[in-house]
Amino acid sequence: MSMRLLGSLTSPYVRKVRIVLSEKSLACEFVVEDVWHADSQISRYNPLGKVPCLLLDDGRSLYDSRVIVAYLDTLAPAPRLIPPEHGTEIGVWEALADGMLDAAILARLEQTWPGRSAGERSDAWIARQMQKIDAALAAMARRLGAQPWCVPDAGFTLADVAAGCALGYLDLRFPGLDWRGQHAALGRLLDKQLAPRASFAQTKPG
Repeated sequence: MSMRLLGSLTSPYVRKVRIVLSEKSLACEFVVEDVWHADSQISRYNPLGKVPCLLLDDGRSLYDSRVIVAYLDTLAPAPRLIPPEHGTEIGVWEALADGMLDAAILARLEQTWPGRSAGERSDAWIARQMQKIDAALAAMARRLGAQPWCVPDAGFTLADVAAGCALGYLDLRFPGLDWRGQHAALGRLLDKQLAPRASFAQTKPG
């Protein structure tokens, strides 16, 4: 089976898929796609105009990242990143991580959208998104506690992939946010457990 992944180098959702591909040693061509460019062809494959989008050799296209990683986990039996007995807990972690990313991206777009003056930006909207980020970080830290992995009985899973991508995005786009100072356990998860892994190092933006 041949696969192509359409995505950007900085999207944390695309990075999540790329890490899963790497961890499961699945061959897939990565095609950089700028969805904001006038010549982007993404709408041919995803009517929502978003990446990541996985193209299969039978003509199907899969989106979004949650659907794609769940599909990829069925292709190779090991390592199993979504073991069924831990599926619900892993799903909660992924929902927290992706929800935090949604808020972070909305806040960044409000801050940086071209053509808008500072007076047109909503500080209240940005503050609301930052509150969601703070709440998600606190919830993730509580769930992690002192454990080495997000789902300790399962070891390294998609929960860790999703959390690591979300935390890495905060480092990329919100370098002034001292989330490590407030949530040391999450910092240890990213810096000691995840960042040294080849799949994380090879997909780190920049």
